[in-house]
Amino acid sequence: MATSKEYIKNSYPLPAYNYRVEIGKDTIAFSEVSGLSIAYETTTYKESRTEGSDSGPVVMQMPAQPTPPTLTLKKGIIQGERLTYLYDWIKDVRLNLVEKKDIFVRLCDENGDAVISWKVTNAFPTKLDAPSFTADSNDASIESMELAAERVEIE
Repeated sequence: MATSKEYIKNSYPLPAYNYRVEIGKDTIAFSEVSGLSIAYETTTYKESRTEGSDSGPVVMQMPAQPTPPTLTLKKGIIQGERLTYLYDWIKDVRLNLVEKKDIFVRLCDENGDAVISWKVTNAFPTKLDAPSFTADSNDASIESMELAAERVEIE
C-alpha cells in the first residue's frame, strides 16, 4: 500500500531542522537550540500513620518550585553579518543594564509556517563562548550563548 503525501504530512513527526528563533523583534538564524524544558523541583513529605496501620511514616513526593530554564543558542559566524548582536546584549550585563527579552522558537512545516512555538519569558544572557580555534581543523566557527529565563511555555 502506497503512503500518500497527505498521510505523511499529518502523521509523521516534523523534522527538527526547520525552525526559527525570534529574539525580541529580530529573527536570527541559530544552528542549535537546547534547554527548552519545563521542570519542577520536588519536596518530600513524611506523615505518621494512624493507629492500626502498618508501621513507619508515609512518604510522599510533591511538586515544589519551578526550575528556571537555561537556554543554549549556537550560531555560526558568517562574514558580512552583524557579528556583535550577541556580544552587544551580554555586555550590558556587566553594566547591570541587562535587557530581558522574550524569545520564540518556532518549529515550522515544509512551507515555513510555524506549527508549534515555545515562548521563553524574560530571558537574559549569562555566558557567551567564542568558537574554539584549532589550526588543524576545518570545522565551522560556532559561538554559543547561555540564557537564564523565568519560564518556557508552549503556544
